[in-house]
Amino acid sequence: MNEKPLISVVMPVYNKTEYLPDCMETLLSQTYSNLEILLVDDGSTDGTARMCDDYAEKDPRVRALHKENGGVSDARNYGIAHASGEYITQVDPDDSVDPDYVEYLYGLVEKYEAPMSLCQHRVLFHNGRVEDFGGPGDRAADAEWCLERMLYHNVIDVSCWAKLCHRSLYEGFSYPKGKIFEDHAATYRLFMKSPVIAVGFASKYNYIMHDVSIVHDSFSVRKLDLLPATDLMGKDILRTYPHLYRAVLRRRVYARLSTINQMLYTKECPGEKAEMIDFVRKHADEILSDPKAPKRDKAAVLLMRAGYPVYRAAWKSYLYIKKGK
Repeated sequence: MNEKPLISVVMPVYNKTEYLPDCMETLLSQTYSNLEILLVDDGSTDGTARMCDDYAEKDPRVRALHKENGGVSDARNYGIAHASGEYITQVDPDDSVDPDYVEYLYGLVEKYEAPMSLCQHRVLFHNGRVEDFGGPGDRAADAEWCLERMLYHNVIDVSCWAKLCHRSLYEGFSYPKGKIFEDHAATYRLFMKSPVIAVGFASKYNYIMHDVSIVHDSFSVRKLDLLPATDLMGKDILRTYPHLYRAVLRRRVYARLSTINQMLYTKECPGEKAEMIDFVRKHADEILSDPKAPKRDKAAVLLMRAGYPVYRAAWKSYLYIKKGK
């Protein structure tokens, strides 16, 4: 009986002493036995480095890697370069996974003889509410199927995590150093390199909403990184799949709306905000006529047509209602 292949879990870690223990508890209890967990300490200053070393000393499956601070993309690249596994998955230190997370992903790879697999995720909120994007079943898919759904936020997520990739997919691949939203600039390339993707519809990854994260903290100029990352993704996809134009446009409009939503209470970057508003208005008709565009997108472009003050007031009301749930 052949032993199952070594699978590496790459985790970039920077100042996460508050969250790392809960995440590690879920990784150390994985049902898949042939596991390597790489804790990539990205120059932490709060005791995280020592915590990583402690885990490595106590469990032979854990390796603690230390490097100068270079950002999350650089830490991901470093971890992948030092991974020994035939397959690689990524987990963020402020999230958690189900006990069979790795086993489920590898089972999909085996079932469909695919170099890449993925699962769904849940969002865990502060008030105990859980939003589960999972469902029953699984299937084999090609890159086009996955990319179109990713562009429409339908089943396929752009995130680095909740995916398992054969190490060959990372040859000639790297995350953009110094940029946030690194997944937007990279994950689609893994799809395009994989001839078959095993898609699992069960949720095995828990994305936990904390007070501060790259996606949800207050606005900074770095948040504008989402726009060129999304535009580059769209440009690359259209070279191979030009018929996905409407899906790409929808994702580009969504990137502008998402960024505008984070600028409600700031006066920074007025020129960039004006350009984003103009882009949304310019392409409003195309979004409204796209049967696959989410209803929320269509509502947003209609509000933006009525004027930014109307849109801003509506979005603030939505956030107030959502916070009270």
